[in-house]
Amino acid sequence: MYFHLQNPGIGMNMLNYTQVEEFILLGLTNLPNIQIILFVIFLPCYIISLKGNIAIIIICRINSTLHTPMYFFLSHLSFLDIWHTSVIVPVMLIHFLSIKKSISFAGCASQMFIHLSLGGTECYLLLSMAYDRYVAICAPLHYTTIMHPGLCIKMAAGSWIGGILNSVIHTVFALQLPFCGPNVINHFFCEVPSVLELACADTSVNKTVIFFFAMLVVMGPFFLILITYGYIISSIRKAFSTCASHIIVVFLFYGTIIFMYMRPGSTHVVNQDKMASLFYSVIAPMLNPLIYTLRNKDVIGAFMDLTRRTIVSDKGYGH
Repeated sequence: MYFHLQNPGIGMNMLNYTQVEEFILLGLTNLPNIQIILFVIFLPCYIISLKGNIAIIIICRINSTLHTPMYFFLSHLSFLDIWHTSVIVPVMLIHFLSIKKSISFAGCASQMFIHLSLGGTECYLLLSMAYDRYVAICAPLHYTTIMHPGLCIKMAAGSWIGGILNSVIHTVFALQLPFCGPNVINHFFCEVPSVLELACADTSVNKTVIFFFAMLVVMGPFFLILITYGYIISSIRKAFSTCASHIIVVFLFYGTIIFMYMRPGSTHVVNQDKMASLFYSVIAPMLNPLIYTLRNKDVIGAFMDLTRRTIVSDKGYGH
């Protein structure tokens, strides 16, 4: 569907052009049988992601021994992952079972904005978590003085603000472009590079902005995290094992983000981009709770304690 606009837009020489009202998402495949299989695979993944991240938030909230900066940031990461998957996966699951895989222009813009906001926030949040581990290991005697609640709140708020500002810039630049057709996005959600391919104008400025902010939002925190762990390793190798979970999450998340956004435009391959996006937007949020809990005795202990209290409460209620 299209509607007529009188504004020629950026790079348009026509007096009138048609602006798309909706986009069609091709998804991961157009084979019906494969789509059913993918639905059966990704629905449990989504449920596991939700339950795992919600469980971490609840455990960190109700267990007083976990009221520390590390678990404060971890609960923020879990909250972020819940929304990150929820803005993409439900639409993808619906499209697996639908004949028409459309999304409105406004819905596409909203999905793009929220996805970018959460992705940018996670970059800064992982940096905050790395700094927390650095202070805990390299300056343990000053840990409580440095990582006081006020600083933790400011770091978390700064992560969210930085992610949202990054998203505002990309979304505004993208929405200023004219989209006059075609309206078929070769992706399973509205990711900026795929949407820009449909613009009826020169997108070189947008691609430059994407590269610049990828350096600022993705590579900047990533290199700072590497430097932080360099200091940690040189300081004390034994304590480095306590950071292993965070390192795994960092490389899983940043690896796919860098692969997606830091390559030259000419080297982008649609199917590879889909797999990279699928990993950091669906698989990683599901793995994060497993990575942090399976390697963390405090979280496992708190979870077992919560389970025991729930069982005792249920037995008491039954009597």
